[in-house]
Amino acid sequence: MDTRNPSAPPRGRSGVTRKIHPPSGGLVHDNARHTARFTVIGNHLAQHPDLSLLAIGLAVHIQSLPKNSCVGIKALAARFPEGTTRIAAALRELEAHGYLRRERERAPGGRIVTRTVSCNQPGHRRTAGPGSPAAAAPKRPERPERPKQLNRPKSPPRALPPVPRPAYPAPALLQRAVDLLADLRRHDSRLLLSAPDTAHLAPGVAAWLERDVTPAAVRHALTDGLPEEPLCRPAALLAHRLAAKLPPPPPFRAPAPPPAVRHAWQDCEGCDRPFRAPEPGRCRDCRPVPPGVA
Repeated sequence: MDTRNPSAPPRGRSGVTRKIHPPSGGLVHDNARHTARFTVIGNHLAQHPDLSLLAIGLAVHIQSLPKNSCVGIKALAARFPEGTTRIAAALRELEAHGYLRRERERAPGGRIVTRTVSCNQPGHRRTAGPGSPAAAAPKRPERPERPKQLNRPKSPPRALPPVPRPAYPAPALLQRAVDLLADLRRHDSRLLLSAPDTAHLAPGVAAWLERDVTPAAVRHALTDGLPEEPLCRPAALLAHRLAAKLPPPPPFRAPAPPPAVRHAWQDCEGCDRPFRAPEPGRCRDCRPVPPGVA
């Protein structure tokens, strides 16, 4: 009893599939089967409701590239007419929706590199095929663990350059220096300093103030001509300027002699003549002559 399948296509049918729809003005597909150089794209990507058209097209292009292709922003901008800004935004869209992810790996030379992984189905992780050397390896966890080399204790941060020291570090002088450093962020938001950095820099500012430099002049020396790009270590830059631009001490000036003391007028108790003296008494002419003085 052989039952023939009426829906099975005849053997001699062409590989071109044509779907003819009523003439309603809608879409008609004229498809041909691909046998080489094709990429399978899911409708979840091609019809994604939240991705931009540029992001969808960029994802299709990346999924069609061979392994180890360069998919950096500059490389994509050199390939397509869209600029680096639009391409970077599209890559961020794909990364946010799971079509791209970035994994840090250690290269054979010991350098840490970032590898871009293209996911044709978000949430799916690469698995080894049967019979491959990686098939016997343990299943990779959902969140990849860091290599053992990255679990080493972090090296301490680089120390800040030394700064000048005042000859007489009075508390009031150091407090003026701390206030000046804390106010730098009002002139340049990049100069927001931490408490340890401020404590390290304060003696250097105090050394400037001790040399008769005004706070406004110190502030100008620290903030004038800063580079426009982001400052990686603003405290280190300020420490360098405090040491490199330290002005010399002011010239020595002999202290001025104290002003002459002028006593109040007193009335002489002998002749009633006025004279200057620290207290009431007799004038020089009315004072008795000490014995033995001619």
